[in-house]
Amino acid sequence: MLSTQIVHTIGTSIYFVVFILLFWFSRIPRANAAARWWARAILFALLSRLLLFILFSLEQEPLALLFYGSFSVLEKACLAVGICRFFNLTTALRWFWAGALITELWLLITWLMHSRALVITAGLSAFNIACLLYVAGTAWRERKSLHRLMTALSATSSLLALHWLFAFPTMEVLPEWKVLGLLVGTVLMLAQYLLLLMAVLLVFQQRLLDAEERALELAFHDPLTGLNNKLYMGRLFEQALALASRLNQLLAVIYIDLDNFKPINDSAGHSVGDEVLKIVARRLQSHTRSADICARIGGDEFMVIATQLEDESQARVIAEKLRSYVTEVIHIGNRSYYLGASIGISLYPYHGSSLPQLIQNADSAMYQAKRNGKNGYQIFGKLG
Repeated sequence: MLSTQIVHTIGTSIYFVVFILLFWFSRIPRANAAARWWARAILFALLSRLLLFILFSLEQEPLALLFYGSFSVLEKACLAVGICRFFNLTTALRWFWAGALITELWLLITWLMHSRALVITAGLSAFNIACLLYVAGTAWRERKSLHRLMTALSATSSLLALHWLFAFPTMEVLPEWKVLGLLVGTVLMLAQYLLLLMAVLLVFQQRLLDAEERALELAFHDPLTGLNNKLYMGRLFEQALALASRLNQLLAVIYIDLDNFKPINDSAGHSVGDEVLKIVARRLQSHTRSADICARIGGDEFMVIATQLEDESQARVIAEKLRSYVTEVIHIGNRSYYLGASIGISLYPYHGSSLPQLIQNADSAMYQAKRNGKNGYQIFGKLG
């Protein structure tokens, strides 16, 4: 048969472990603020259990009830504040603390008046039930973010509220139910805090995944325009090259250098220059096929790798189309800006079998286009 001593020992031991875990997570930079409040809550629950056990052992039942109630009120207040912080709710938190203060005063006054235990715990139960129902309702309303977990938390918190409603009256009438009541309360509280710990862990996991995704985004994409960068373009090229070799198709490396961009950047400022580059990037993206690779490789230099080509003429058509779209007038604010585009083209497998070689030859062709008067395209090795 279980005794109150065994229940308290098991409960306080697991409470301590959960406190250590929540406290550890609360110390992680940029951790959800709820972890700190729930760590405080489980610490207050741990202290209430320890003091209850020690003072009962010393036959100080009224004093035990006072300290148990005082720390239990703080635990439930921190629990409710934590759920607000977890979901970034704007609930007026001062009401929780006002309620906690009133309940603490109730406990002190009824203890000084030597009231019966049932009277002392009436105010305690009312406040704790209110906090638990708030947690249950909030978890249920916000369950779409962590559906199963929040549903379980709502159910557990509701059962704890019912336990607080009936536990002390039942113990008063049936003292032999005391051990079972403590056991049920301990199991429900442990379930509640383990669910809260899981919620913190899941949010932390999601932040790690988001951080990894952002890191990959920065590693493979140009931060200004959102286009692929040179590193990622190289990876995509290898895949396109394997497909082209298997199907005996051509690839065209189209090197685009903007004409007249520097004067815009110098006269209108870098912020306008950045907007111009973003507009050019959007035009390139919207006028290339999904199978093509579009990248920014330098300040005002862009590259398109056109895939699945049957002959050289298709590369010419694509280059002219891109030139015409890029050089359309750009309107920013109440001013208009005009660009040109010098384009060099190299073809796989005619002008190289590796990306660096194809880029070098496309770059040479682009400079030939500039020497020919700018704002045009040139295929590597062709005259004119």
